[in-house]
Amino acid sequence: MAKRLLIECGWIVSLDPAIGDLKDAKILIEDDKIVEVGANIEVEADETIDALDLIVMPGLINAHLHTWQTGTKVIGSEWVSPDYHKNMHSNMATRFTAEDTFLGNVMGALNQIDNGTTTILDWCHNLRDSEMAERAVDGLEESGIRAVFGHGTAKPPTVEGETPYTHVPHPRDRLEHLRNTRLSSDDGLVTLAMAITGPEFGAFDIVVQDLKLANELGLLSSAHVWHGFNKNLPPEEQIKDAYYQLGEMGLLGPNHNIVHGCYLPEDQIRYVVDQGCSVTSTVMCEMHGHGAFPLMWVVRDMGAMPSIATDTNTLVAEDMFGEIRGALFALRFQINQQARADGNYPLKTMPVNSREALEWATMGGAKALRLDDKIGSLTPGKKADIIMLRANDTNLYPVHDPVFAITDLATGANVENVMIDGEFRKGDGKRLYAEKKYNQLRDDLMTSADRLMAESNYRPSAA
Repeated sequence: MAKRLLIECGWIVSLDPAIGDLKDAKILIEDDKIVEVGANIEVEADETIDALDLIVMPGLINAHLHTWQTGTKVIGSEWVSPDYHKNMHSNMATRFTAEDTFLGNVMGALNQIDNGTTTILDWCHNLRDSEMAERAVDGLEESGIRAVFGHGTAKPPTVEGETPYTHVPHPRDRLEHLRNTRLSSDDGLVTLAMAITGPEFGAFDIVVQDLKLANELGLLSSAHVWHGFNKNLPPEEQIKDAYYQLGEMGLLGPNHNIVHGCYLPEDQIRYVVDQGCSVTSTVMCEMHGHGAFPLMWVVRDMGAMPSIATDTNTLVAEDMFGEIRGALFALRFQINQQARADGNYPLKTMPVNSREALEWATMGGAKALRLDDKIGSLTPGKKADIIMLRANDTNLYPVHDPVFAITDLATGANVENVMIDGEFRKGDGKRLYAEKKYNQLRDDLMTSADRLMAESNYRPSAA
């Protein structure tokens, strides 16, 4: 018999237009699913949660995260873009073991849960073998987070006599093994995707092979894109209209996700969105070291919904509340700057509302990960992935509008409860992960990070 849980809420921000925002209402959950949301729910529940001083909302969705890098937290705070590839992929990443990857994934996922994120796309692009892939998945499962595991490949320096990674297709054997064993179900808490090189980091024929493999296995594919072609290849191999060609080959659609794309020509951006692909902007990271605006404006102009993410904590905070604010303010600034250039400044109304930014971090992420039928809003029938914020905390109180409180004021420190798949992973402001295990994990991660930096002969600037 299904277990019934009733949550008595102070505020509900459902992100479901048919339900809207509610005050002093309830949410009924049976096992792992939301059954009913409303003010007049009268049922006999197995358990009732008093959330009358809490803002209850869907869990945040971080649609692009390099979780394996958790131990290198903001060592690259003052790096420019080439420094990241030089210090990380060409050096430190080559020294990661399967256990280093496991530790980063557990701690990184626990941090996301602590701070109100219930789902991540774990873009794991340091994998050299099956053992590393298996341990990466072990880390996600250990944490209890909902995750799309983006199986990626390492990007080591080219060694004379060896084929460079740009010309190596995604390893079919590893993908098929995961797809046929532990990640065979698309309904599991951890599911499988492909984190591919794409035309930015791979040769065109490799991109074609990878996309065909993703389609064959029924997997989401995701690619880092900046300019849309690999500037490090010989000129004759630089396909500057790669996305047009991929679309003409029937390889683009909702199962392909583009991350960044800040320097992609606008006609190609519009073409990709028109093909049904999703676009994820990692705004804080993009503004950290790049000179082009994120793509939210173009995406929303086409009637599509952007998704947002934090990317890598080597460079910026893994804070989705901060990412919401960064994305919202960056787009408002961009529109105001354009209005000034066009002679239409000041604007008469705010060009982007706060609710829309919250949607990018919930329904936008759900759509990008092809999970919008399961998560992203407090909708009956969807999974019970729910977070609750303390409305009486000094930074939020008094709450005049719960959406404004979330987007403009909230931080991870306000997160009181986190539920994933109907199970509490944080309660009463404390992570529900054994403290002894957590302390050991913390020590092991520090040992791992110290060893990696020592072997890499890398010292943070403040060390």
